[in-house]
Amino acid sequence: MPCKLQHQRINPTTTTAAATLAVNFHKQPQPSWIIPGPFSVPNNLLHYHTHTVGPTQCCSAVVQTISAPIDAVWSVVRRFDNPQAYKQFLKSCHVILGDGDVGTLREVKVISGLPAASSTERLEILDDMEHVISFSVIGGDHRLNNYRSVTTLHGDDKGTMVVESYVVDIPQGNTKEETCVFVDTIVRLNLQSLAQIAQNMATINTSKSLSLFH
Repeated sequence: MPCKLQHQRINPTTTTAAATLAVNFHKQPQPSWIIPGPFSVPNNLLHYHTHTVGPTQCCSAVVQTISAPIDAVWSVVRRFDNPQAYKQFLKSCHVILGDGDVGTLREVKVISGLPAASSTERLEILDDMEHVISFSVIGGDHRLNNYRSVTTLHGDDKGTMVVESYVVDIPQGNTKEETCVFVDTIVRLNLQSLAQIAQNMATINTSKSLSLFH
């Protein structure tokens, strides 16, 4: 089911009452909080899901709960060199610069049937302690210009919650709503695939652990 999102504008206080300045201010990109409800993102990680959204951009977020330990989920998500492991619309990935650290570039090939062929992407954040990964799209044959995604993982004794938010340009000829529906659908299917993979890994690991006692 589509996650319920709460969007909140944050407008800094202006020291002038001039109407012209107010109009010009509201034309500028404004930072937007993406708060996926009813889930709560820890305050120390909330800033990762804060995006500066221009007048011709849209942003959204998708939440997926996974019945698997956070380490199992993170082991799949952190592999910037192997996104096709769970992103089912990708058929291959080739690292063209870097060794997996921030700044690494990859080129991914998209399966046929989608309005894209390839995407060149840069790793922006990789935090193994906080379980945060972010990448931006910097080129390729597709329509998702200036796309930036941030994924955070949040674990407890019940499993893992994955929050993936993004900001992207609205393609010419499309509306904000159409763009968000398209991207949300892809992200949601990817995270559902991630959930299945991580849960299978957890089941296998549990079975191996139990076999040691027999």
